[in-house]
Amino acid sequence: MRVSVIGCGHLGIPHAAAMAEIGHEVIGVDLDQAKIDHLNAGECPIYEDGLPELLSTHTSTGRLRFTTSLAEAAEFADIHFLAVGTPIDADGRSYDTGQVFGAARALAPHLTRPTVVIGKSTVTVGTSRDLGALLARLSPAGEDVEVVWNPEFLREGHAIDDTLRPDRIVVGVPSARAEDAVREVYAPLLANGIPLFVTDPATAELIKGAANAYLGMKISFINGVADMCTAAGADVQQLTEAIGLDPRIGRGGLNAGPGYGGGCLPKDVRAFTASARTLGATEAATMLRAAEEVNESRPTAALRLIEQTLGRPVDGLRITVWGASFKAGTDDVRESPALAIAALMHQRAATVTVHDPHAVPTALRRHPELDYCESLEDSVKAAELIVLATEWPHFREADPKALAPLVADQVLVDLRNLIDADAWRMAGWTVRQLGRPAQE
Repeated sequence: MRVSVIGCGHLGIPHAAAMAEIGHEVIGVDLDQAKIDHLNAGECPIYEDGLPELLSTHTSTGRLRFTTSLAEAAEFADIHFLAVGTPIDADGRSYDTGQVFGAARALAPHLTRPTVVIGKSTVTVGTSRDLGALLARLSPAGEDVEVVWNPEFLREGHAIDDTLRPDRIVVGVPSARAEDAVREVYAPLLANGIPLFVTDPATAELIKGAANAYLGMKISFINGVADMCTAAGADVQQLTEAIGLDPRIGRGGLNAGPGYGGGCLPKDVRAFTASARTLGATEAATMLRAAEEVNESRPTAALRLIEQTLGRPVDGLRITVWGASFKAGTDDVRESPALAIAALMHQRAATVTVHDPHAVPTALRRHPELDYCESLEDSVKAAELIVLATEWPHFREADPKALAPLVADQVLVDLRNLIDADAWRMAGWTVRQLGRPAQE
């Protein structure tokens, strides 16, 4: 099939590359001409594992190309994916769907034949209904333009794998014709046994919000329990392994750490909380808000653990933070817990240097007040404390013996429970891990 992907960001670029990978002819659309030029040259403006290779492969064959012209995309494609951003609104609680409706308004005059527009962006329930009415009113094809909602469930750092090998595909469809179009575009994936979950549009919109809200609550739950373990001298890792064996709970996502971040999870929990309140589900809203509050408290909780380990405030200290992206596998630093902790320590008059294998340039743009280092070894020189705040294997594999002569004090606070603490202690380091008893 010929498909377009409108919006070339963290969602749209991986989706466009994946659609080309499964055999479609794809045109990506974005307003940023410089970005389009880079993409057409096979140059990826974001880091996502496996994406540069797919982008280079399919732009070189011509199966994937990019443009700023919606007219060109409308003439070319039979299916249009909407993958524009839906940032949190000015109220801090709901989605700003301006880009979704703006893209639809700009596309509508060019839709002269029956087509299906498939929304990928995360939106408030009811958006697909309103978008369908808008397109029917403004498009020359009228009601022959239908809107399907097909929420993404991508984990940043795994976006390509999650697109090509998802655990399910959810679509909210208004008609049998629209469902047929979805089945055709995803036919190569469905042939591999991936389940297609067909619902009405409102249910599909709520499924995405509910999934991320539940994940946020699960993360906040175990982080709250980690605080209890710290106070009690218990071990959150052992606790997590034990309760994760219960199939009603499960181990996935049940990892104590400095909190959830990124461009999706925080805003999705906020917006789902707001939706619950709007729909009159006040008890659900209260529960969801509690999960948010736990997550919001993580930088302060991390600082408390750091200062307990040091036995003094951080002011005046030289501190290295390992990790800038909100998680491993991406250069996305939106709402990064690692950077929030680094910024908090900077505000407390510490000198903070940040190192990340891929996210230094994006972090520098958001937090220019911090110092940055491209090399792991250089990042720890003269440091009096290292804070490990992300899960890159790059840090798990660091050699404590080789690093020891470079630092001023061999002190490491591991907020991700990532390293083999015993190996580091044997090399002479003082190590403290989140939710675990203090050991020397």
